[in-house]
Amino acid sequence: MALKGNKYGTHRVIEPQGVLTQAAWKIDNDMTKHYSNEIICDVISLNIDSASFTQIEEACGGDEKKIGEMIMGIVAERGKQQNPVTGSGGMFIGKVAYIGEDLKDRDLKVGDKIASLVSLSLTPLKIDKILAIHKEIDRVDIVGQAVLFESGIYAKLPDDMSEPLALAALDVAGAPAQARKLPKEGDSVLILGANGKSGVLCGYEAMKKVGPKGNVVGVVRNPKQVPALMELGVYNKVIVASATEPIAVLNAALEANGGKEYDISISCVNVESCEMSAILPVRDDGIVYFFSMATSFTKAALGAEGIGKDVTMIVGNGYTKDHAEITLNVLRENEKLRKLFDEKYC
Repeated sequence: MALKGNKYGTHRVIEPQGVLTQAAWKIDNDMTKHYSNEIICDVISLNIDSASFTQIEEACGGDEKKIGEMIMGIVAERGKQQNPVTGSGGMFIGKVAYIGEDLKDRDLKVGDKIASLVSLSLTPLKIDKILAIHKEIDRVDIVGQAVLFESGIYAKLPDDMSEPLALAALDVAGAPAQARKLPKEGDSVLILGANGKSGVLCGYEAMKKVGPKGNVVGVVRNPKQVPALMELGVYNKVIVASATEPIAVLNAALEANGGKEYDISISCVNVESCEMSAILPVRDDGIVYFFSMATSFTKAALGAEGIGKDVTMIVGNGYTKDHAEITLNVLRENEKLRKLFDEKYC
């Protein structure tokens, strides 16, 4: 008979006791233990969070063997893929291998392919072997297993797109769903990290929401990216500035918005120290949405205080109601975006 576990997975916490698995330093990744309220999956691929993968790649000098060894080392030590520097994880796709008896009423069966919609930073993971590392898309193909708790959310992989395509989109599903929810018609929206997966999806949803009277502006560091982004049709304008240089971003952003501050900014960058570039261009009572896992709460809070900005700052919750379906529908609606994702992330 299977063991009974806690809804939120605290039965897997090794140290320190009394915390949830995301906050735990080490969790139990023994896949021979079967709990009645867990789902165990045979993992196909990990999509490492962009901020985390960037940090790992830089620490390893881009060497694929060292990247693999570092990832294996993190999981062996901690029982999960949680970067000790960034604190972030990622997500996985896999095939359901076990469904606890308490979860038998779910629309799920052994053999179904699913994508986890909870972070690897809280997911028990065991890696037996790394098969391939795809540096350009932050993906790692593995042989291994992972656990989803009773509270864990997931999405069945759709039949109308490939596994890599669905994984690439679902990895950032929270961002475009928020970009649909936060703006209103006529708003001006600034998106940092405009060329990445989350950036282009946010741009598409924001453009739909603000309508013809609104203004959606993307920020990129590389001027060579501008023509392709404008061709996608997900921004009204794209400006060139480094998100680590807030004054440069402010000046270029205001110029692109007729000298006016923005109603909303969305940070989709994967590097540190970009908080003020998201805050400075936004008007008082505006909204700053930090989807980036490289965001420092301290830098954002004290930085906004230091310049006297009364803005609402939202932590990038990776979950928003119906976010998986919203994000997959973007690729169904927009052929250019789907083609971009197929070519760049698959």
